Amino acid sequence: MQTTKRPRKPTLSEVAALAGVSEITVSRALRGSPAVTQDTILKVQDAADSLGYLRNRLAGALAGGPSNQVGVILPSLSNIVFPDVLKGLEDRLEHAGFHPVLGISNYDSSQEEQLIRNLLSWRPAGLVIAPCEMTSASRALLRAADLPVVEIMDIDTDPVDMAVGMSHRSAGLAMARHLIARGYRSLAYVGHDISRDRRASARLAGFKSGLDEAGLELAGCLTLAEPSSVALGRRGLAQLLDRDAPRPDLVYFSNDDMAVGGVFHCMASGISLPDQIAIAGFNGLDLGQSLPVPLTTTASHRARIGETAAACILGHLEGTRSDRIIDVGFSLIEGGTA
Repeated sequence: MQTTKRPRKPTLSEVAALAGVSEITVSRALRGSPAVTQDTILKVQDAADSLGYLRNRLAGALAGGPSNQVGVILPSLSNIVFPDVLKGLEDRLEHAGFHPVLGISNYDSSQEEQLIRNLLSWRPAGLVIAPCEMTSASRALLRAADLPVVEIMDIDTDPVDMAVGMSHRSAGLAMARHLIARGYRSLAYVGHDISRDRRASARLAGFKSGLDEAGLELAGCLTLAEPSSVALGRRGLAQLLDRDAPRPDLVYFSNDDMAVGGVFHCMASGISLPDQIAIAGFNGLDLGQSLPVPLTTTASHRARIGETAAACILGHLEGTRSDRIIDVGFSLIEGGTA
């Protein structure tokens, strides 16, 4: 039987010859090194493209060469919050010649630990992680890694290396104070499975603290053991209002996805917002601000978190140490639902 001979892969030296530069210049140009001019980078890339050459990044890493990959571990991509963070991170990294390699933990600490092991074994230039509840082994792995590590989304915990985000407890507290100042006294809560989402749990703790300051308690608290979604928020509000209890003046949702679902329930049930019931959320999603009555919520500056985390990684690689904790803050969006 006749076998088909595979075509020979083009070599680095062939790219160098076609581009009219040295092999080391080709290697640097394909890594996007600042030591190579943009004109040379374009010339080398054109030569590589015409030959069909692909750089062997693994070989470079095994040889101890610099990596242009940054490991990224997020808990979910089903919530638009994390794609927004990833977009800010990716834009900044790509501009500097680095590329994110993504892993999803699904809010599972053991899965997160395995992702950390796997990504570190590829010797990335840095690692960005939105942690769930990190295991002691995960923290040990990150402490021992000889690379910059940025924990993103919140700053309420002690980071292994650096942290970029906001205080979720403070965000919940600020929302409670805002709503109480507007005259609300009977406030309830509807949330997704916050047992696996410590940032949502911290917001609820802050919200309760705000109520406690005013001598109030939650008029109702319903959490559903499912991931956040618009459908879950709609179902959650329906369940809360079906209780044999007085209707609360306002319902604070674990995030905007859930709150938008609550708005949909009100629209379908003929409940006027905010006259018959008020609603507030968290994240500042475009979806919430595009409703017929814009959602009252908190903007979490997600793209800024991603961009800042990337800047921390790049600065460390260039020898510039960032602050250990960077607070990007949050902003109240008054909206019209509360």
